[in-house]
Amino acid sequence: MRIGVVGLGRMGANISRRLMRAGHECVVFDAKAEAAQELGGEGATPADTLAALVAALGPSPRAVWVMLPSGKITEDTIAALGGMLSTGDIVIDGGNSFWKDDIRRAKALAAKGIRYLDCGTSGGVWGLARGYCLMIGGAKEAVDHLDPIFAALAPGLGTIPRTEGRGARDPRAERGYIHAGPAGAGHFVKMVHNGIEYGLMQAYAEGFDILRGRAADALAEDERFALNLGDIAEVWRRGSVVSSWLLDLTAEALAGDETLEHFSGFVEDSGEGRWTVDAAVEEAVPANVLATALFARFRSRKDHTFGEKILSAMRFGFGGHTEHMLNQK
Repeated sequence: MRIGVVGLGRMGANISRRLMRAGHECVVFDAKAEAAQELGGEGATPADTLAALVAALGPSPRAVWVMLPSGKITEDTIAALGGMLSTGDIVIDGGNSFWKDDIRRAKALAAKGIRYLDCGTSGGVWGLARGYCLMIGGAKEAVDHLDPIFAALAPGLGTIPRTEGRGARDPRAERGYIHAGPAGAGHFVKMVHNGIEYGLMQAYAEGFDILRGRAADALAEDERFALNLGDIAEVWRRGSVVSSWLLDLTAEALAGDETLEHFSGFVEDSGEGRWTVDAAVEEAVPANVLATALFARFRSRKDHTFGEKILSAMRFGFGGHTEHMLNQK
């Protein structure tokens, strides 16, 4: 298939590469022309404007994947595409937009005959090699039309043991992508995914902080343990019930530097954690762990614990987030 990709940052560029490796044709655009030109050298068709991208896609039905930060830049880009595309065309927002904005955008584009999909995309900087977990909201016919695109981006069955008892359930879930529901449902599922991610990361961070703290001078001498955190992370990866990709990233970071001195411990939040807590309040659902994990990130911006360095290391591991590493100040 032929698809446009707008936004060629860490994930947008690799989404284009993964699609091209699967035999799809990508027309690409970024505000930084050199990003599009780089992908042009790898087989994509670079466009120097949004209008040029739309024109290069050919006749309808056309599809454009928007991979930009949530907020004004995504809003403006989708609005601009709405003025350029035609009946039957599809806009996919693969970023981390707020799900209620998706509902509004879908209605506005539907009035012009343009279909809108919100695609929660998880995989970070590793998605090119590992594939992307996709949670898609929007009309079924649009999702089905783009199934070859989603299938190419998703991880596939891989080596993960199959779940017994799934029976006649949608086989796409086992391959790493789902049609979650109508407009907004994809980003809603991804939002809660990220809220859970906050809680998991916070649990690891606090646990490793407790392990490290066992060597504190304030403790009785015979109750102090100088524990090897790198070895603990490594052994937990193998057969433990707390094994996970996040633990893999933690083990890798600690193997490189057990003090994590290159991390500040200043931990950002990208918005989805806040929206998850807002949704919990709206639904009157108790979300103690997720709320506490979010508030811990707020507190990290005042002073920093070793646990917060663990959080920073995990964020760097899966998403390449380096905005507050000490060596970049």
